[in-house]
Amino acid sequence: MSHTETPSGSTAATKPVTRPGTELKKGSIGVIGILFFVLSAQAPLTGIAGASGLTVLLGNGPGAPGAYLTVGVVIIIFAVGFIAMSRKIRANGAFYAYVTAGLGRYAGAGSAWLALLAYGTVQACMYGLYGASLSALVATYTGLSVPWWLLVLATMAGVQVLGSRNIELGAKFLAMLVGAEVAILLAFGISVLSSGGGHEGLDLAASFSPAAIAAGAPGVAIMFAVASMFGFESTAIYSDEAKDPRRTVARATYLSVSVIAIFFAFITWMLVSYYGASSVTAAAGAAVESGDATSFFFAAAVDKLGQWAGPVGGIFLITSVLAGIIAFHNAINRYLHSLAQRGSMPSSLARTNSHAAPFAAARVQTVMALIMTMPFAILNLDPVLTLFTWFAGIAVVALLVLYVLASAAVVVFFRRHGGQGIWQTIIAPALAVVLMAAVLCSVISNFTTLIGGDPVTANWLLAMVPVAFIAGVVLERRNCTAQSIEFTDTTTAREPDV
Repeated sequence: MSHTETPSGSTAATKPVTRPGTELKKGSIGVIGILFFVLSAQAPLTGIAGASGLTVLLGNGPGAPGAYLTVGVVIIIFAVGFIAMSRKIRANGAFYAYVTAGLGRYAGAGSAWLALLAYGTVQACMYGLYGASLSALVATYTGLSVPWWLLVLATMAGVQVLGSRNIELGAKFLAMLVGAEVAILLAFGISVLSSGGGHEGLDLAASFSPAAIAAGAPGVAIMFAVASMFGFESTAIYSDEAKDPRRTVARATYLSVSVIAIFFAFITWMLVSYYGASSVTAAAGAAVESGDATSFFFAAAVDKLGQWAGPVGGIFLITSVLAGIIAFHNAINRYLHSLAQRGSMPSSLARTNSHAAPFAAARVQTVMALIMTMPFAILNLDPVLTLFTWFAGIAVVALLVLYVLASAAVVVFFRRHGGQGIWQTIIAPALAVVLMAAVLCSVISNFTTLIGGDPVTANWLLAMVPVAFIAGVVLERRNCTAQSIEFTDTTTAREPDV
Protein backbone atom coordinates (compact mmCIF):
# COMPACT_ATOMS: atom_id res chain seq x y z
CA MET A 1 0.00 0.00 0.00
CA SER A 2 1.27 3.47 -0.80
CA HIS A 3 2.24 5.90 1.91
CA THR A 4 3.53 9.46 1.96
CA GLU A 5 5.47 11.43 4.51
CA THR A 6 4.18 14.79 5.69
CA PRO A 7 6.49 17.78 6.24
CA SER A 8 6.40 17.14 9.96
CA GLY A 9 7.92 13.71 9.48
CA SER A 10 4.77 11.75 10.22
CA THR A 11 3.32 9.24 7.83
CA ALA A 12 -0.01 9.49 6.11
CA ALA A 13 -1.02 6.07 4.78
CA THR A 14 -3.44 5.78 1.93
CA LYS A 15 -5.89 3.19 3.21
CA PRO A 16 -7.57 0.75 0.85
CA VAL A 17 -11.25 1.10 0.22
CA THR A 18 -12.91 -1.58 2.32
CA ARG A 19 -16.38 -2.80 1.50
CA PRO A 20 -19.06 -2.29 4.16
CA GLY A 21 -19.55 -5.39 6.26
CA THR A 22 -15.93 -6.59 6.20
CA GLU A 23 -14.40 -4.59 9.07
CA LEU A 24 -13.54 -6.15 12.43
CA LYS A 25 -14.41 -4.19 15.57
CA LYS A 26 -11.62 -1.73 16.32
CA GLY A 27 -10.26 -1.22 19.82
CA SER A 28 -12.31 -4.05 21.29
CA ILE A 29 -9.58 -6.03 23.07
CA GLY A 30 -6.61 -5.08 25.20
CA VAL A 31 -3.42 -6.73 26.47
CA ILE A 32 -5.17 -8.90 29.07
CA GLY A 33 -7.87 -10.04 26.63
CA ILE A 34 -5.26 -11.07 24.04
CA LEU A 35 -3.23 -12.74 26.79
CA PHE A 36 -6.20 -14.98 27.64
CA PHE A 37 -6.58 -15.97 23.99
CA VAL A 38 -2.89 -16.90 23.89
CA LEU A 39 -2.96 -18.78 27.22
CA SER A 40 -6.08 -20.61 26.05
CA ALA A 41 -4.31 -21.72 22.89
CA GLN A 42 -1.44 -22.98 25.02
CA ALA A 43 -3.87 -24.87 27.32
CA PRO A 44 -1.66 -25.00 30.46
CA LEU A 45 -3.43 -27.90 32.18
CA THR A 46 -3.48 -29.92 28.96
CA GLY A 47 0.24 -29.27 28.48
CA ILE A 48 1.12 -30.23 32.06
CA ALA A 49 -1.29 -33.11 32.73
CA GLY A 50 -1.30 -34.45 29.20
CA ALA A 51 2.32 -34.06 28.16
CA SER A 52 4.58 -33.73 31.21
CA GLY A 53 4.82 -37.49 31.69
CA LEU A 54 5.86 -37.99 28.08
CA THR A 55 8.28 -35.06 28.25
CA VAL A 56 10.04 -36.60 31.26
CA LEU A 57 9.93 -40.20 29.99
CA LEU A 58 10.88 -39.69 26.34
CA GLY A 59 12.87 -36.50 26.78
CA ASN A 60 15.47 -35.46 29.32
CA GLY A 61 13.98 -36.77 32.56
CA PRO A 62 14.35 -34.37 35.50
CA GLY A 63 15.83 -31.78 33.10
CA ALA A 64 12.41 -31.21 31.49
CA PRO A 65 11.76 -27.94 33.38
CA GLY A 66 14.98 -26.50 31.92
CA ALA A 67 13.77 -27.32 28.40
CA TYR A 68 10.77 -25.02 28.87
CA LEU A 69 13.01 -22.12 29.92
CA THR A 70 15.41 -22.82 27.04
CA VAL A 71 12.59 -22.71 24.48
CA GLY A 72 11.20 -19.61 26.18
CA VAL A 73 14.50 -17.82 25.57
CA VAL A 74 14.54 -18.94 21.91
CA ILE A 75 10.96 -17.70 21.45
CA ILE A 76 11.81 -14.37 23.06
CA ILE A 77 14.66 -13.95 20.56
CA PHE A 78 12.26 -14.77 17.73
CA ALA A 79 9.71 -12.32 19.16
CA VAL A 80 12.15 -9.40 18.88
CA GLY A 81 11.98 -9.41 15.08
CA PHE A 82 8.32 -10.46 15.12
CA ILE A 83 7.40 -7.36 17.14
CA ALA A 84 9.57 -5.13 14.97
CA MET A 85 7.49 -6.25 11.99
CA SER A 86 4.23 -5.77 13.90
CA ARG A 87 5.09 -2.06 14.13
CA LYS A 88 5.48 -1.85 10.37
CA ILE A 89 2.83 -4.24 9.11
CA ARG A 90 -0.77 -3.98 10.26
CA ALA A 91 -2.61 -7.17 9.31
CA ASN A 92 -4.59 -9.79 11.22
CA GLY A 93 -2.85 -12.58 9.27
CA ALA A 94 0.49 -12.07 11.01
CA PHE A 95 2.78 -14.67 9.43
CA TYR A 96 1.18 -14.27 6.01
CA ALA A 97 1.59 -10.50 6.06
CA TYR A 98 5.14 -10.51 7.42
CA VAL A 99 6.48 -13.15 5.05
CA THR A 100 4.80 -11.40 2.12
CA ALA A 101 6.41 -8.09 3.05
CA GLY A 102 9.86 -9.64 3.32
CA LEU A 103 9.97 -12.56 0.89
CA GLY A 104 7.25 -11.72 -1.60
CA ARG A 105 3.65 -12.55 -2.36
CA TYR A 106 4.15 -16.19 -3.33
CA ALA A 107 6.18 -17.07 -0.25
CA GLY A 108 3.57 -15.22 1.80
CA ALA A 109 0.76 -17.27 0.28
CA GLY A 110 2.66 -20.47 0.99
CA SER A 111 3.16 -19.38 4.60
CA ALA A 112 -0.56 -18.60 4.91
CA TRP A 113 -1.42 -22.16 3.95
CA LEU A 114 1.21 -23.45 6.38
CA ALA A 115 -0.41 -21.37 9.13
CA LEU A 116 -3.84 -22.74 8.25
CA LEU A 117 -2.38 -26.26 8.31
CA ALA A 118 -0.70 -25.65 11.69
CA TYR A 119 -3.70 -24.05 13.38
CA GLY A 120 -6.17 -26.42 11.73
CA THR A 121 -4.32 -29.58 12.73
CA VAL A 122 -3.67 -28.43 16.29
CA GLN A 123 -7.36 -27.61 16.72
CA ALA A 124 -8.33 -30.98 15.22
CA CYS A 125 -5.95 -32.84 17.53
CA MET A 126 -7.49 -30.98 20.46
CA TYR A 127 -10.93 -32.13 19.35
CA GLY A 128 -9.63 -35.72 19.49
CA LEU A 129 -8.32 -35.35 23.04
CA TYR A 130 -11.44 -33.41 24.08
CA GLY A 131 -13.87 -35.99 22.67
CA ALA A 132 -12.04 -38.93 24.25
CA SER A 133 -11.70 -37.21 27.64
CA LEU A 134 -15.31 -36.02 27.76
CA SER A 135 -16.62 -39.43 26.65
CA ALA A 136 -14.66 -41.10 29.47
CA LEU A 137 -15.93 -38.54 32.00
CA VAL A 138 -19.55 -39.06 30.95
CA ALA A 139 -19.11 -42.83 31.22
CA THR A 140 -17.57 -42.53 34.69
CA TYR A 141 -20.33 -40.40 36.20
CA THR A 142 -23.42 -41.53 34.26
CA GLY A 143 -22.59 -44.99 32.97
CA LEU A 144 -23.54 -43.89 29.46
CA SER A 145 -21.30 -44.74 26.53
CA VAL A 146 -21.40 -41.68 24.25
CA PRO A 147 -19.21 -41.78 21.11
CA TRP A 148 -16.42 -39.24 21.22
CA TRP A 149 -17.28 -37.92 17.78
CA LEU A 150 -20.88 -37.15 18.77
CA LEU A 151 -19.65 -34.97 21.63
CA VAL A 152 -17.21 -33.28 19.23
CA LEU A 153 -20.00 -32.48 16.76
CA ALA A 154 -22.12 -30.89 19.50
CA THR A 155 -19.13 -28.86 20.69
CA MET A 156 -18.33 -27.68 17.16
CA ALA A 157 -21.81 -26.19 16.94
CA GLY A 158 -21.26 -24.27 20.19
CA VAL A 159 -17.81 -23.07 19.15
CA GLN A 160 -19.25 -21.89 15.84
CA VAL A 161 -21.86 -19.78 17.66
CA LEU A 162 -19.28 -18.29 20.03
CA GLY A 163 -16.91 -17.54 17.15
CA SER A 164 -19.64 -15.55 15.40
CA ARG A 165 -20.17 -13.27 18.40
CA ASN A 166 -18.08 -10.28 19.44
CA ILE A 167 -14.48 -10.77 20.48
CA GLU A 168 -15.07 -9.44 24.02
CA LEU A 169 -17.49 -12.28 24.76
CA GLY A 170 -14.93 -14.87 23.66
CA ALA A 171 -12.20 -13.26 25.76
CA LYS A 172 -14.39 -13.23 28.89
CA PHE A 173 -15.41 -16.85 28.42
CA LEU A 174 -11.79 -17.92 27.95
CA ALA A 175 -10.70 -15.92 31.00
CA MET A 176 -13.06 -18.02 33.12
CA LEU A 177 -11.83 -21.33 31.67
CA VAL A 178 -8.13 -20.42 31.84
CA GLY A 179 -8.48 -19.08 35.37
CA ALA A 180 -9.86 -22.42 36.57
CA GLU A 181 -7.07 -24.54 35.11
CA VAL A 182 -4.31 -22.19 36.21
CA ALA A 183 -5.74 -22.16 39.75
CA ILE A 184 -5.41 -25.92 40.27
CA LEU A 185 -1.90 -25.96 38.78
CA LEU A 186 -0.78 -23.11 41.02
CA ALA A 187 -2.38 -24.74 44.07
CA PHE A 188 -0.34 -27.88 43.42
CA GLY A 189 2.87 -25.97 42.73
CA ILE A 190 2.61 -23.81 45.84
CA SER A 191 1.77 -26.85 47.97
CA VAL A 192 4.92 -28.69 46.85
CA LEU A 193 7.09 -25.58 47.15
CA SER A 194 5.85 -24.71 50.65
CA SER A 195 6.52 -28.27 51.86
CA GLY A 196 10.06 -28.20 50.52
CA GLY A 197 9.47 -30.75 47.79
CA GLY A 198 9.39 -34.53 48.18
CA HIS A 199 11.89 -36.91 49.77
CA GLU A 200 14.77 -35.40 47.76
CA GLY A 201 13.82 -31.78 48.41
CA LEU A 202 14.08 -28.92 45.90
CA ASP A 203 17.05 -29.56 43.61
CA LEU A 204 17.59 -26.69 41.16
CA ALA A 205 20.66 -28.22 39.53
CA ALA A 206 18.85 -31.49 38.75
CA SER A 207 16.40 -29.62 36.53
CA PHE A 208 18.07 -26.44 35.33
CA SER A 209 21.80 -27.11 34.97
CA PRO A 210 23.14 -27.38 31.40
CA ALA A 211 24.02 -31.04 32.01
CA ALA A 212 20.46 -31.82 33.13
CA ILE A 213 18.89 -30.05 30.14
CA ALA A 214 21.19 -31.86 27.70
CA ALA A 215 20.63 -35.30 29.25
CA GLY A 216 18.65 -38.09 27.59
CA ALA A 217 16.84 -36.95 24.44
CA PRO A 218 16.67 -33.16 24.83
CA GLY A 219 15.23 -32.79 21.33
CA VAL A 220 12.06 -34.58 22.39
CA ALA A 221 11.70 -32.40 25.49
CA ILE A 222 12.24 -29.28 23.38
CA MET A 223 9.52 -30.43 20.95
CA PHE A 224 7.01 -30.67 23.80
CA ALA A 225 8.18 -27.28 25.07
CA VAL A 226 7.62 -25.75 21.61
CA ALA A 227 4.13 -27.28 21.57
CA SER A 228 3.40 -25.62 24.93
CA MET A 229 4.21 -22.22 23.38
CA PHE A 230 1.93 -22.84 20.41
CA GLY A 231 -0.26 -19.82 19.73
CA PHE A 232 1.81 -16.99 21.21
CA GLU A 233 2.07 -15.41 17.74
CA SER A 234 -1.70 -14.93 17.73
CA THR A 235 -1.03 -11.66 19.57
CA ALA A 236 -0.50 -10.06 16.14
CA ILE A 237 -3.53 -11.81 14.62
CA TYR A 238 -5.76 -9.62 16.79
CA SER A 239 -3.98 -6.38 15.83
CA ASP A 240 -6.98 -5.08 13.87
CA GLU A 241 -9.15 -5.39 16.99
CA ALA A 242 -6.57 -4.34 19.57
CA LYS A 243 -6.56 -1.16 21.59
CA ASP A 244 -3.40 0.76 20.59
CA PRO A 245 -2.03 -2.12 18.45
CA ARG A 246 1.60 -0.89 18.46
CA ARG A 247 1.86 -1.20 22.23
CA THR A 248 -0.68 -3.99 22.77
CA VAL A 249 0.90 -6.54 20.42
CA ALA A 250 4.40 -6.04 21.84
CA ARG A 251 3.30 -6.20 25.46
CA ALA A 252 1.00 -9.18 24.95
CA THR A 253 3.70 -11.11 23.05
CA TYR A 254 6.47 -10.66 25.60
CA LEU A 255 4.07 -11.17 28.51
CA SER A 256 2.53 -14.37 27.11
CA VAL A 257 5.88 -16.00 26.27
CA SER A 258 7.42 -15.07 29.62
CA VAL A 259 4.39 -16.19 31.63
CA ILE A 260 3.97 -19.54 29.91
CA ALA A 261 7.71 -20.41 29.90
CA ILE A 262 8.14 -19.59 33.59
CA PHE A 263 4.81 -21.18 34.54
CA PHE A 264 5.48 -24.46 32.73
CA ALA A 265 9.04 -24.60 34.07
CA PHE A 266 7.84 -23.97 37.64
CA ILE A 267 5.01 -26.53 37.65
CA THR A 268 7.16 -29.17 35.93
CA TRP A 269 9.93 -28.51 38.45
CA MET A 270 7.43 -29.02 41.27
CA LEU A 271 6.46 -32.36 39.69
CA VAL A 272 10.13 -33.38 39.54
CA SER A 273 10.58 -32.22 43.14
CA TYR A 274 7.50 -34.15 44.29
CA TYR A 275 8.72 -37.47 42.84
CA GLY A 276 12.43 -36.76 43.26
CA ALA A 277 14.98 -36.34 40.48
CA SER A 278 16.14 -39.95 40.78
CA SER A 279 12.59 -41.37 40.68
CA VAL A 280 10.64 -39.04 38.38
CA THR A 281 11.44 -40.87 35.13
CA ALA A 282 10.25 -44.18 36.55
CA ALA A 283 7.05 -42.52 37.83
CA ALA A 284 6.41 -41.01 34.39
CA GLY A 285 7.00 -44.39 32.77
CA ALA A 286 4.53 -46.10 35.11
CA ALA A 287 1.87 -43.50 34.29
CA VAL A 288 2.35 -43.82 30.54
CA GLU A 289 2.36 -47.64 30.68
CA SER A 290 -0.89 -47.60 32.66
CA GLY A 291 -2.63 -46.08 29.63
CA ASP A 292 -3.41 -42.84 31.46
CA ALA A 293 -0.47 -40.45 31.12
CA THR A 294 -2.42 -37.75 33.01
CA SER A 295 -2.08 -39.80 36.22
CA PHE A 296 1.53 -38.59 36.41
CA PHE A 297 0.19 -35.18 37.39
CA PHE A 298 -3.18 -36.02 38.92
CA ALA A 299 -1.83 -38.67 41.31
CA ALA A 300 0.55 -36.06 42.71
CA ALA A 301 -2.20 -33.42 42.80
CA VAL A 302 -4.58 -35.72 44.72
CA ASP A 303 -1.83 -36.53 47.23
CA LYS A 304 -1.03 -32.85 47.84
CA LEU A 305 -4.48 -31.27 47.51
CA GLY A 306 -6.93 -34.03 48.42
CA GLN A 307 -9.32 -36.37 46.64
CA TRP A 308 -11.30 -33.49 45.17
CA ALA A 309 -8.39 -32.68 42.85
CA GLY A 310 -9.01 -35.85 40.81
CA PRO A 311 -12.57 -35.27 39.52
CA VAL A 312 -12.25 -31.49 39.53
CA GLY A 313 -8.95 -31.70 37.66
CA GLY A 314 -10.54 -34.03 35.13
CA ILE A 315 -13.26 -31.49 34.44
CA PHE A 316 -10.74 -28.67 34.20
CA LEU A 317 -8.66 -30.74 31.76
CA ILE A 318 -11.67 -30.89 29.43
CA THR A 319 -12.35 -27.16 29.79
CA SER A 320 -8.65 -26.52 29.15
CA VAL A 321 -8.84 -28.33 25.82
CA LEU A 322 -12.12 -26.53 25.03
CA ALA A 323 -10.46 -23.17 25.67
CA GLY A 324 -7.69 -24.10 23.23
CA ILE A 325 -10.23 -25.14 20.61
CA ILE A 326 -12.02 -21.80 20.90
CA ALA A 327 -8.77 -19.84 20.73
CA PHE A 328 -7.64 -21.57 17.55
CA HIS A 329 -11.11 -21.24 16.03
CA ASN A 330 -10.81 -17.47 16.43
CA ALA A 331 -7.23 -17.42 15.12
CA ILE A 332 -8.14 -19.35 11.96
CA ASN A 333 -11.18 -17.12 11.40
CA ARG A 334 -9.00 -14.06 11.36
CA TYR A 335 -6.45 -15.66 9.07
CA LEU A 336 -9.16 -16.49 6.54
CA HIS A 337 -10.64 -12.99 6.94
CA SER A 338 -7.24 -11.39 6.32
CA LEU A 339 -6.57 -13.54 3.26
CA ALA A 340 -9.99 -12.68 1.83
CA GLN A 341 -9.43 -8.96 2.34
CA ARG A 342 -6.18 -9.21 0.39
CA GLY A 343 -7.62 -11.21 -2.49
CA SER A 344 -6.02 -14.56 -1.68
CA MET A 345 -9.30 -16.15 -0.66
CA PRO A 346 -12.88 -15.64 -1.92
CA SER A 347 -14.05 -12.14 -0.96
CA SER A 348 -17.13 -13.60 0.77
CA LEU A 349 -14.89 -14.80 3.61
CA ALA A 350 -14.17 -11.18 4.54
CA ARG A 351 -17.81 -10.58 5.47
CA THR A 352 -18.58 -9.68 9.07
CA ASN A 353 -21.89 -9.62 10.94
CA SER A 354 -23.56 -7.13 13.29
CA HIS A 355 -21.04 -8.08 16.00
CA ALA A 356 -18.16 -7.19 13.63
CA ALA A 357 -17.14 -10.85 13.81
CA PRO A 358 -15.92 -12.80 10.74
CA PHE A 359 -18.94 -15.11 10.66
CA ALA A 360 -18.38 -16.30 7.08
CA ALA A 361 -14.83 -17.36 7.90
CA ALA A 362 -16.12 -18.99 11.09
CA ARG A 363 -18.42 -21.24 9.06
CA VAL A 364 -15.60 -22.29 6.75
CA GLN A 365 -13.37 -22.97 9.75
CA THR A 366 -16.01 -25.25 11.28
CA VAL A 367 -16.24 -27.17 8.00
CA MET A 368 -12.43 -27.50 8.02
CA ALA A 369 -12.60 -28.99 11.52
CA LEU A 370 -15.25 -31.46 10.39
CA ILE A 371 -13.18 -32.57 7.41
CA MET A 372 -10.11 -33.12 9.60
CA THR A 373 -11.78 -34.99 12.46
CA MET A 374 -14.63 -37.04 11.06
CA PRO A 375 -12.51 -39.46 8.92
CA PHE A 376 -11.02 -40.73 12.18
CA ALA A 377 -14.54 -41.43 13.47
CA ILE A 378 -15.64 -43.09 10.23
CA LEU A 379 -12.56 -45.35 10.23
CA ASN A 380 -13.04 -46.04 13.96
CA LEU A 381 -9.50 -44.90 14.82
CA ASP A 382 -8.46 -44.07 18.37
CA PRO A 383 -8.85 -40.26 18.71
CA VAL A 384 -5.84 -39.94 21.06
CA LEU A 385 -3.37 -42.40 19.54
CA THR A 386 -4.02 -41.21 15.97
CA LEU A 387 -5.88 -37.91 15.64
CA PHE A 388 -4.21 -36.26 18.64
CA THR A 389 -0.65 -37.51 18.21
CA TRP A 390 -0.47 -37.36 14.41
CA PHE A 391 -1.88 -33.87 14.01
CA ALA A 392 0.05 -32.46 16.98
CA GLY A 393 3.27 -33.52 15.26
CA ILE A 394 2.25 -31.94 11.94
CA ALA A 395 1.27 -28.72 13.69
CA VAL A 396 4.63 -28.34 15.44
CA VAL A 397 6.63 -28.96 12.25
CA ALA A 398 4.50 -26.52 10.22
CA LEU A 399 4.80 -23.87 12.91
CA LEU A 400 8.58 -24.19 13.13
CA VAL A 401 8.86 -23.75 9.36
CA LEU A 402 6.76 -20.60 9.73
CA TYR A 403 9.08 -19.31 12.46
CA VAL A 404 12.08 -19.76 10.15
CA LEU A 405 10.33 -18.05 7.22
CA ALA A 406 9.08 -15.17 9.36
CA SER A 407 12.52 -14.53 10.87
CA ALA A 408 14.15 -14.58 7.43
CA ALA A 409 11.46 -12.16 6.21
CA VAL A 410 12.31 -9.72 9.01
CA VAL A 411 15.97 -9.59 7.96
CA VAL A 412 15.13 -9.10 4.27
CA PHE A 413 12.42 -6.50 4.92
CA PHE A 414 14.56 -4.26 7.12
CA ARG A 415 17.57 -4.61 4.85
CA ARG A 416 15.40 -3.02 2.17
CA HIS A 417 13.52 -0.45 4.24
CA GLY A 418 15.82 0.27 7.19
CA GLY A 419 14.62 1.49 10.56
CA GLN A 420 14.79 0.61 14.27
CA GLY A 421 18.06 -1.03 15.41
CA ILE A 422 20.48 -3.71 14.28
CA TRP A 423 19.50 -6.01 17.19
CA GLN A 424 15.79 -5.94 16.33
CA THR A 425 16.17 -6.10 12.57
CA ILE A 426 19.30 -8.17 11.87
CA ILE A 427 20.97 -9.94 14.79
CA ALA A 428 17.93 -11.29 16.71
CA PRO A 429 15.96 -12.49 13.65
CA ALA A 430 19.09 -14.03 12.06
CA LEU A 431 19.83 -15.82 15.32
CA ALA A 432 16.20 -16.95 15.43
CA VAL A 433 16.55 -18.49 11.95
CA VAL A 434 19.52 -20.58 13.14
CA LEU A 435 17.94 -21.60 16.44
CA MET A 436 14.53 -22.44 14.95
CA ALA A 437 16.13 -24.41 12.12
CA ALA A 438 18.07 -26.44 14.71
CA VAL A 439 14.87 -27.14 16.67
CA LEU A 440 13.09 -28.09 13.44
CA CYS A 441 15.81 -30.60 12.52
CA SER A 442 15.62 -32.08 16.01
CA VAL A 443 11.84 -32.49 15.80
CA ILE A 444 11.97 -34.08 12.34
CA SER A 445 14.70 -36.53 13.38
CA ASN A 446 12.51 -37.66 16.30
CA PHE A 447 9.18 -37.42 14.46
CA THR A 448 8.49 -41.17 14.19
CA THR A 449 8.96 -41.56 17.94
CA LEU A 450 6.93 -38.48 18.72
CA ILE A 451 3.82 -39.61 16.85
CA GLY A 452 4.09 -43.23 17.98
CA GLY A 453 3.78 -44.46 14.39
CA ASP A 454 5.80 -46.27 11.78
CA PRO A 455 8.21 -44.52 9.35
CA VAL A 456 5.76 -44.74 6.44
CA THR A 457 3.05 -42.93 8.42
CA ALA A 458 5.60 -40.38 9.62
CA ASN A 459 6.75 -39.63 6.08
CA TRP A 460 3.20 -39.20 4.80
CA LEU A 461 2.40 -36.83 7.64
CA LEU A 462 5.59 -34.80 7.18
CA ALA A 463 4.86 -34.51 3.45
CA MET A 464 1.73 -32.50 4.28
CA VAL A 465 3.93 -29.53 5.27
CA PRO A 466 5.68 -28.90 1.92
CA VAL A 467 2.50 -29.84 0.05
CA ALA A 468 0.57 -27.13 1.93
CA PHE A 469 3.24 -24.53 1.16
CA ILE A 470 3.39 -25.45 -2.54
CA ALA A 471 -0.41 -25.45 -2.79
CA GLY A 472 -0.48 -21.90 -1.44
CA VAL A 473 2.12 -20.75 -3.96
CA VAL A 474 0.39 -22.42 -6.91
CA LEU A 475 -3.04 -21.04 -6.03
CA GLU A 476 -1.60 -17.57 -5.54
CA ARG A 477 -0.02 -17.66 -8.97
CA ARG A 478 -3.46 -18.30 -10.39
CA ASN A 479 -4.93 -15.45 -8.43
CA CYS A 480 -4.93 -12.23 -10.46
CA THR A 481 -6.42 -10.02 -7.75
CA ALA A 482 -4.06 -7.24 -6.69
CA GLN A 483 -2.89 -7.53 -3.11
CA SER A 484 -2.08 -4.60 -0.85
CA ILE A 485 -0.65 -4.58 2.63
CA GLU A 486 -0.60 -1.54 4.84
CA PHE A 487 2.84 -0.33 5.83
CA THR A 488 2.97 1.98 8.79
CA ASP A 489 6.28 3.81 8.48
CA THR A 490 7.51 4.88 11.90
CA THR A 491 11.23 5.10 11.24
CA THR A 492 11.25 8.86 11.71
CA ALA A 493 9.47 8.71 15.05
CA ARG A 494 10.65 7.44 18.43
CA GLU A 495 9.41 3.93 19.14
CA PRO A 496 7.02 3.75 22.11
CA ASP A 497 8.21 2.16 25.32
CA VAL A 498 6.86 -1.34 25.80
